[in-house]
Amino acid sequence: MRAPVLNLLLIAGLASASLAQAQTAAPAPQAAAVSPDAIKQREQELEAARARQKSAEEAQAKLKAEITALGQDRTQLNQQLIDTAANVRTVETKIDEAEARLRTLNGREHEARASLDSRRSDIVEVLAALQRAGRRTPPALLVRPEDALQSLRTAMLLGAVVPELRGRAEKIASELGDLVALRKSIASERDQLASDRDKSRSEQARLTALVDERQRQQASREKDLDAENSRAITLSKQVGDLQGLIAKMEQDLQSAAKAAEKAAEAAKQAEAKEAKAAANAAANTKPGPAVFKDRSRTSPAILFASAKGLLPLPVNGNKIRDFGGSDGIGGIQKGISLATKPGSQVTTPCDGWVVYAGPFRSYGQLLILNAGGGYHVLIAGMERISVNIGQFVLTGEPVATMGSTSQVASILATNASQPVLYVEFRKDGTPIDPGPWWAANEGEKVRG
Repeated sequence: MRAPVLNLLLIAGLASASLAQAQTAAPAPQAAAVSPDAIKQREQELEAARARQKSAEEAQAKLKAEITALGQDRTQLNQQLIDTAANVRTVETKIDEAEARLRTLNGREHEARASLDSRRSDIVEVLAALQRAGRRTPPALLVRPEDALQSLRTAMLLGAVVPELRGRAEKIASELGDLVALRKSIASERDQLASDRDKSRSEQARLTALVDERQRQQASREKDLDAENSRAITLSKQVGDLQGLIAKMEQDLQSAAKAAEKAAEAAKQAEAKEAKAAANAAANTKPGPAVFKDRSRTSPAILFASAKGLLPLPVNGNKIRDFGGSDGIGGIQKGISLATKPGSQVTTPCDGWVVYAGPFRSYGQLLILNAGGGYHVLIAGMERISVNIGQFVLTGEPVATMGSTSQVASILATNASQPVLYVEFRKDGTPIDPGPWWAANEGEKVRG
């Protein structure tokens, strides 16, 4: 007898909720006339859009003025580039973390709703008892858990003389309270995520303008950039492997050859400097991230071999393949693969000269840096590269952007639909494990 009664109460509760919703939505038959409130709301939305547009125009004008003020001051431009790139990557990390928290909270909300839904008959019975006691219509179940929670608290007061009813009401109230708290947390996380995304768009716009200015200055100094880049692409089609590409660039391409010469010369000078410092016991200490702070440098701050434990990963992402592991087709992985988010910013992991920047076979867009001392760093899989051959770049400087899907061959990626960055270190043409060079933790990573 009890089950039919509960079913009737359930149907009655849901019917009353549906009726209330229908009555709320009823005034639509004569929807031809727009209400004053709707007109006012549209005016407010239009005003807000105008305010956003004005704010964006003012920010753009301010940024243009800042870049103009930089003029040809390469040191200040480097500072702005590296700091802004670091800000972009920090915001990217915050967005990733917020999205992960939201997924967890949404999962918990789903579980809470499922638990309450599975006990719908018990909830209806308790709310029906409240209806009989107070002659009030029970609230729509799970549509407004706050209303149901308030009703249950009243029910517990009314049911103080009925221990069984009170116990059931307390349990349901606890679950509803958790659901209400979860919804508040989700709303807060969504607000924070929206704020971070707005900040990311602003920082990305700033970074794009700074990169454009850097390349404009580079182009003004190097008159034959377009011809050199075209010749580099032509030469790249004449070789079949990465080592052949490096040798071809540094031998046959004028800008790459100059970069290689500068790298060799800088390495000799750095070796002499470090040897002299090693002779002094007080100066014979392991270098720290502070060695990268000089933005005016035009050669590597330290020997690449001395930078172990100091270098940052070039992109925010998850490592999906490590050096020495399987490449998926029976071979050995010669570098590391990092799964990233679409549009992620790529920065240089070290100081070095660009000896190649462009497409190469199955690697997608490929960037090769000569770090001096026989070391080369290869970065592949980006959609767009923003530096030119022969250019000297600093640790943490923005150099490329990831696309929306994988640009590298399937042997380098575990998911063809996900952007993947491939990073390889070479010493005298032989791939080496980059592991010892990465900073031990986020706090020690070079942010520029």
